[in-house]
Amino acid sequence: MDIIVATKNKGKIKEIKKILGDHNVMSQAEIGVNIDVDENGTTFAENAMLKAAAVAEHTSCAVIADDSGIEVDILNGAPGIYSARYCGEDATDEDRVVKLLEEVENAENRGAQFACAMALILPDGEKHIFEGIVRGTLDFESKGANGFGYDPIFIPDGYDKTFGQLSSSIKDEISHRAKALKALAEFLNK
Repeated sequence: MDIIVATKNKGKIKEIKKILGDHNVMSQAEIGVNIDVDENGTTFAENAMLKAAAVAEHTSCAVIADDSGIEVDILNGAPGIYSARYCGEDATDEDRVVKLLEEVENAENRGAQFACAMALILPDGEKHIFEGIVRGTLDFESKGANGFGYDPIFIPDGYDKTFGQLSSSIKDEISHRAKALKALAEFLNK
């Protein structure tokens, strides 16, 4: 099946192509769709569906989009849906990591989770949401160069290394996005 990914994030596209390797996965840029979507939903699922719907207007292929982020226990789930915009629109991944570490600097409870909602719109307009969560803790400093976003400070439960230190093959098995994509893949393969 041809699947268009509604994102400009190269890290996400690479991850999605690996996990959905049985399908012909293309980014929105590869089909010439260069749009920005106002993510004004109140949940990951709403934002994912907004992005998928916007790109679906430009193609007759299936479209997927995700919205994901980190939810920190002591911050009552923040930054959550604002994870990518945590320090403003032009901030780097490093800027966001530094800000988050500063906010939890003296916290005893460093519990957090990555959450992902993956929207799917089929060519006939049928819509579905698939979700994935991975629990863990925040490290005290950034470690590792693998992945993107908050990966260098997130230690998934059952591991002693951050997503930034773990191999992509391990992350592709246990991450929030991997869990949502595996549920999506199971649905597509039925």
